[in-house]
Amino acid sequence: MPVPTTIKSVEAFQVMWEPNEPPGRRSAIVRVTTVEGIVGYGEASPMMGGEHSLGVVRDFAPSLTGADALDHAVLYDKLLHKYVKLGPEGAVTGALAALDIALWDIRGKVFNQPIYKLLGGAWRTELPFYSSIGGNAGHTVDETVKVVEARWKSETPAAIKIRWDGDRTRQDYDIPGDIAKAKAVRKLVGDDFPLAFDANNQYSVGGAIRVGRALEELGYIWFEEPVQHYNVRAMGEVAQRLDITVSAAEQTYTTQAVVDMINAGVRMVQPDIIKMGGITGLMQCAAICFAHGVELVPHQTQPTIAHTANLQVLATLMHNTKPAEFADPSTRMHVAFENPPKPENGKFKVPGGPGLGLMIKDAELDKRRT
Repeated sequence: MPVPTTIKSVEAFQVMWEPNEPPGRRSAIVRVTTVEGIVGYGEASPMMGGEHSLGVVRDFAPSLTGADALDHAVLYDKLLHKYVKLGPEGAVTGALAALDIALWDIRGKVFNQPIYKLLGGAWRTELPFYSSIGGNAGHTVDETVKVVEARWKSETPAAIKIRWDGDRTRQDYDIPGDIAKAKAVRKLVGDDFPLAFDANNQYSVGGAIRVGRALEELGYIWFEEPVQHYNVRAMGEVAQRLDITVSAAEQTYTTQAVVDMINAGVRMVQPDIIKMGGITGLMQCAAICFAHGVELVPHQTQPTIAHTANLQVLATLMHNTKPAEFADPSTRMHVAFENPPKPENGKFKVPGGPGLGLMIKDAELDKRRT
């Protein structure tokens, strides 16, 4: 006999965690409730407050009333092709990712299983993480070392990635300074500690080759998005000319675009669960990467719902070649979660409760809605 999982409502709202918090610091939440009272939670990319994706969710929300929450793949494809002329990359796929995560949360609660069980089981339920440390384009060498040292000592990560977060309209504007920061961080942590370098799209092909060669000599293990992400040919050229692993695709929103990046020559892809299809999309990426012999190391900077969804997927992957991302931590969201994911001894534990495994306080979310 079918399990009753009829959708009653779909809510899409922005949460302001602190007074006067700018849009980029807020969370974009999707909450799906069934007639039977089961509630699933999803999260969209908070870029510019996530309103671009939340607006799409609000538009399609009425059409989901009465639908079966377990038909998530059918619902996803119907909505994707209804709104395909808006993208499909960007707001639409971000909206559908949030919906997909919420529907998987419901599915897990219906069957009283964590999502990783429904995906085929976990290879591991404790996942090492790397500290992703941003803002270094605006730091001096000494400032970069100071911020890295603080995170390294407080979090005891399995690896560290230094991010630039610079002005993408300027290319190659301080290559000597960038290399100096990379050298200083290597000196800080020693020769054997795993390091990565995220250029955030700030180099030309020639500049990327120059920096990449320096990173190879310094023993960095990957070089992330050295050129503009939308220039797939250039990204592939850099990847093929360097020995260091070049990664890309955090700003890729469809499986077809991931394949294009792989075909260009990139051998490590980093799609984000809240940008390209949610749990369903990330599992499709896992199959694609396995078939092509490419590393899958998802991008993830959202510290609660999306982060937990990402951990549920990572637990199921046989080949986890790199740690999970943990970026610029903040505890301001913990007020709405009884069991927020917290790093312990360089690892995150994958929640084993039903669905995402998160216990969420709706009253705390609702009073912070904007």
